[in-house]
Amino acid sequence: MILQDWWYTTLLGIKSPLQPPLRGTLRVEYLVVGAGMAGLMAALRLMAAGRRVALVERNICGGSSTGRSAGFLTPDSELELSQLLRRYGPDRARDLWDAAARGIALITEMARAHDIACDLQRQDSLFVGNGARGWHAAQAEVDARRRLGYPQTLYTAAELPSILGSTAYAGGIRYPDCYGINALQFAQGVKRVLVANGVQVYESTEAIALDDHTVRTPLGAVTAEHIVFCIDKPPAQLTRYAANVFHAQTFLAISEPLGDADVRRLFPQEPLQCWDSDLLYTYWRLTGGQRLLVGGGSALTTFALHAVRTPRVIRRVIGRFKAKFPFLARHPWIQYWPGLIDTTRDLLPTVVRDPRMPWVHWVLGCVGLPWAAFCGDFVARQVLGTAADEARYYDYFTPDRSFLVPLWAERVAGKPLVFSLNNAWAKYYQVDRTTSRT
Repeated sequence: MILQDWWYTTLLGIKSPLQPPLRGTLRVEYLVVGAGMAGLMAALRLMAAGRRVALVERNICGGSSTGRSAGFLTPDSELELSQLLRRYGPDRARDLWDAAARGIALITEMARAHDIACDLQRQDSLFVGNGARGWHAAQAEVDARRRLGYPQTLYTAAELPSILGSTAYAGGIRYPDCYGINALQFAQGVKRVLVANGVQVYESTEAIALDDHTVRTPLGAVTAEHIVFCIDKPPAQLTRYAANVFHAQTFLAISEPLGDADVRRLFPQEPLQCWDSDLLYTYWRLTGGQRLLVGGGSALTTFALHAVRTPRVIRRVIGRFKAKFPFLARHPWIQYWPGLIDTTRDLLPTVVRDPRMPWVHWVLGCVGLPWAAFCGDFVARQVLGTAADEARYYDYFTPDRSFLVPLWAERVAGKPLVFSLNNAWAKYYQVDRTTSRT
């Protein structure tokens, strides 16, 4: 395997001219900083309202976390519905799950409306359980979905091979209205829509300082009435909310195309997007070209301070995957790449209107493309004043919500330990004090 992001490979031969960096000064009504999924959705909403908008991105549009992701479009981004139900109770759990589902709708409707070639594939989600504990987790998810009125299908260990070509799992739960996507191609397609509709897009333009209403970049500056930051890896000198965000490191690998016979053995009925019940879970899906995308991590590297690029981690993930699907034992994987996915201490985004500068919004730590899409669109609608009835999401995503380990503990224990403990607590044990257990 070579170290190379497959999604960048798919841009070869596609007409997608780079937008030049910002040079000089610019004044607009609205500035969006960051052109990942959240920033693109914010810019689209502001564009649709007929506002004068500029978008600056330090890489290319979609070139950071969005363009390194596995392209899973499912509301289940790190937190299963049963875990949201335990923590928040039925009403708020449904509210949060539906927000992520709205993020999926925003992405898919945009792709279809503008005919963006981004390998959009309808793929039901399949959560499979490893061992007795995994089967219990699958049953808990079924119970949660029944309680809140969402469709699902439970498969026992004996039934699961009818949809997934392995006998290694204790069972699984399947649910619809999910998709796979090439998020980098999608981002580049959205860029073309924005430019065609008058949005000023500047790539290779990093925000290096915020001074009142002005964002400074290496070669210029933008002054705006309203500023929306949708960035990852935020530097401390840019925002005091940088402490609220860390990264979780995962690895992805892409295979040579599978033959039709192997595709039918892997997915006897139709392709699904899958992940297992382990804390450091393995996940996989097919791309439109019948390549197999597999991802995962390790206990030592998930919260490592710095990016790890060795192929050892993903080779172990692939080895475990092949043990579950031995008919793929000799199938080659050709490329792998690491990704540092921004996260908060409890795996939910941070969205905040800066109390010191109320014209500035921050969208940080969105784990999963649907969450990013929803949060970017939500903030844009708040800035436009068209979503006053949804202000409750500020409470869900406030940086001041309850956590097991406070930020000051980082001075003693370090950021990796603080975030790993909080992540595990939020996923498996946390119950909000304001949550009803009825």
